[in-house]
Amino acid sequence: MQKMIDAARNPRHNHLLAALAHDPWERWRPHLDSVDLSLEQVLYEPGSTLTHVYFPTTAIVSLLYLMNNGASGEIAVVGNDGVLGVSLFMGGGSTSSRAIVQSAGGAYRLKADRMREEFDRVGPVLHLLLRYTQALMTQMVQTAACNKHHSLDQQLCRWLLLSLDRLQGTEMIMTQRLIAHMLGVDEDIAAAAAVKLQHAGLIDYDAGRIRVTDRAGLERRSCECYAVVKKEYDRLLPNRLAA
Repeated sequence: MQKMIDAARNPRHNHLLAALAHDPWERWRPHLDSVDLSLEQVLYEPGSTLTHVYFPTTAIVSLLYLMNNGASGEIAVVGNDGVLGVSLFMGGGSTSSRAIVQSAGGAYRLKADRMREEFDRVGPVLHLLLRYTQALMTQMVQTAACNKHHSLDQQLCRWLLLSLDRLQGTEMIMTQRLIAHMLGVDEDIAAAAAVKLQHAGLIDYDAGRIRVTDRAGLERRSCECYAVVKKEYDRLLPNRLAA
């Protein structure tokens, strides 16, 4: 627990912030605000104007696409690997997705004008953010393909592995409703899928609390989509924590 608290309060436990060179880090450091993100907190809605970007340290945030009939499905997950609000520095200013906290924790927030100012310098920060955007797009494309071609069981394994990569430990707390939203299915179906993994000895699942007990088993049970996304993130982005 203390390890998670320390990570939440250290902005450079976000991999992108940890990768900043001295000059951009010193320009941003005084303007980074520590925030606590609560479970199911909505950071932005489709069409809303983005005023800040968020760099999670211990929180995990899901990007959901919402249909007119109220149905939803996850298109990407963001944790200590990245930043929320890429449309802001890509020039759009708003987004078509909802950002909702799937695992409570800490993050750092930066005002939009500070981000755009650094991006417009056309320096190393721009190239870092573009590489991150490419990795995020890979995750979105692979998620769309996975949702169409692979079983719910495989999708859940992929989702748990992606979340696990962005956690300090092996346990996550999320409601049954949130799991259903991520997978785009009814709550009963989502719960049954989680229980199936529990019976296989891969996770402990109880009232929305999930603890991964056999990561290697999850990887074997998952489809190839997780490995594709992880390989691209490892290729494009730094994967280290600052001391």
